[in-house]
Amino acid sequence: MAEPLRVALCDDHAIVRSGLRRILDEEPDLEVVGEAGTAAEALDLVATERPDVLVLDIGLPDTSGLNAVEGLRRASPATRVLMLTVHDDVAYLRRAFDAGASGYLLKEAADVELVQAVHEVAAGRSYVHPRLGAALLAPDAPGPRPAGPGGELSGRELEVLRLIALGLTNPEIAKDLYVSVRTVETHRAHIQQKLDVRNRAELVRLARDWGLLDEPPGR
Repeated sequence: MAEPLRVALCDDHAIVRSGLRRILDEEPDLEVVGEAGTAAEALDLVATERPDVLVLDIGLPDTSGLNAVEGLRRASPATRVLMLTVHDDVAYLRRAFDAGASGYLLKEAADVELVQAVHEVAAGRSYVHPRLGAALLAPDAPGPRPAGPGGELSGRELEVLRLIALGLTNPEIAKDLYVSVRTVETHRAHIQQKLDVRNRAELVRLARDWGLLDEPPGR
């Protein structure tokens, strides 16, 4: 039997940590190895326990979780950071990924999505709350809309491009968008044709160049 994924929690509210632990303890393949209430405590925790995933609140008493991510990753490079927050804001999402986080989960959805999010980031993939993913694609979101020799991408093509940049495979994108793998492949082919790129690496690079995952100006 495979070893359980080792998860650490950092939130300044004990009742929140208790709720998160209860959700995770119900999963046989997950093990909570420690809790912290501040960024400083989280730093000691990850340095000692080297968890697979750290669930990290943004609003901490000593510093923002966003400011703490880089130091936490240095202390335990193999630990993936899943941000947990009340901030339903694309700017915070972009700052989190720019800092080195692997996932972004809203507290209001933790009871439903926490286990999935932990598994996603532990597997080396990115996790973004679906509503924020949609907001990232809004017409008035910061940054230009990608276009190439073949023209501007449609809204759905832009959505597929973003998910590719986040590291999702075609089957994962299909599941996320409730479409078939063949439909995703078709969108991907259209994206490559419009942007005149030939492989996934170029798609990811171009998506990042266009600012789909970058922090908006004015930080």
